Amino acid sequence: MTNRTKPLILIVEDEERLAKLVADYLQASDFNVHHLTDGTNAVAWTRDEQPDLVLLDLMLPGKDGLTICKEVRADSQVPIIMTTARIEEIDRLLGLELGADDYVCKPYSPRELVARVKAVLRRTLQTGQSRTPGPLTLLPDRLRVRSGDCEIELTAVEFALLETLHESPGRIFSRDRLMDRIYKDHRVVSDRTIDSHVKKLRRKLAELLPERELIHSVYGVGYRYEVAEAEEGN
Repeated sequence: MTNRTKPLILIVEDEERLAKLVADYLQASDFNVHHLTDGTNAVAWTRDEQPDLVLLDLMLPGKDGLTICKEVRADSQVPIIMTTARIEEIDRLLGLELGADDYVCKPYSPRELVARVKAVLRRTLQTGQSRTPGPLTLLPDRLRVRSGDCEIELTAVEFALLETLHESPGRIFSRDRLMDRIYKDHRVVSDRTIDSHVKKLRRKLAELLPERELIHSVYGVGYRYEVAEAEEGN
């Protein structure tokens, strides 16, 4: 986050009544809010003002949310929560592939949305404060992972998988994106190959932390490394 008294949230939403309602809830939770009614200037505003988080609607006049997300991600890691009434899986996958941190379907509870904002900002702060999120320390030169005084060895593929998830705690990665990160030669493998690697990786991590599940499945989308749940022992 930038050095502000209160975090700044950018709402990009053409439904003005909904945006006003969400803004009221955010302001009541001690956030500053700026609202844009279309997507035309969203990328430029984000670059100039550097908000702490963007609430981005998918269907917008001027420029759609997926395009905005892609353009913002070209030079910024500002957290993005996408909102939309379109619940088809392809929309979720596209939003996450382009770098969205979370995805909320309309109609939604403003209280739930505020909770999602706080959760994403908390994960972002944790990532910024530590290069080793959660209880694990990765040792890339030896393809090993450590927790406390214990270490385990991983295969090159397992290490690449863990490293990808670990460096962006809370972010959901689709199987396709994980395959792109793991297989640099872009070989053709099935979705189930990733599932198999995750299963083996979980089994090895259980040797280090038998009471914790660090890699979580997201139904219909992919996987995420969850720091908060891991630290709380959930």
